[in-house]
Amino acid sequence: MAYDLEKEKREAIVAGQRALNSLRAAQNELNSAKNWGLWDMFGGSFFSTMIKRSKMDAAKQNMEQAKYDLQDFSRELRDVSISCNLEIETGGFLSFADWFFDSFLVDWMVQDQINKARDQVEQAIWQVENILRQLQRY
Repeated sequence: MAYDLEKEKREAIVAGQRALNSLRAAQNELNSAKNWGLWDMFGGSFFSTMIKRSKMDAAKQNMEQAKYDLQDFSRELRDVSISCNLEIETGGFLSFADWFFDSFLVDWMVQDQINKARDQVEQAIWQVENILRQLQRY
């Protein structure tokens, strides 16, 4: 069977778009968690902590999906001879401490983790968008 570069490019582009969709969903949830986290730090209540945690859980699920989608995208890119290292870390967000030791310091630590996750997701979005542009010119 002959190698079909155009077919492989299309498959890579579709996989990249899927990864981009997962990353953007995570970005939206992280942005919302960040906003609720700020509210929680400066006078929030159990209610704001609950909503922030819900947004963080949704972001983590989206990041897990993005991780899978990025691995698939990387495999597809190898088919068109493009090598890249696309990964995101989906580690925890200090959830136990956030619920049971609700204080400014713990809220600040959680907020820092949200911001790091946002930076990581934004970097991955930038990389995927750049690779997709390259593929479309390829």
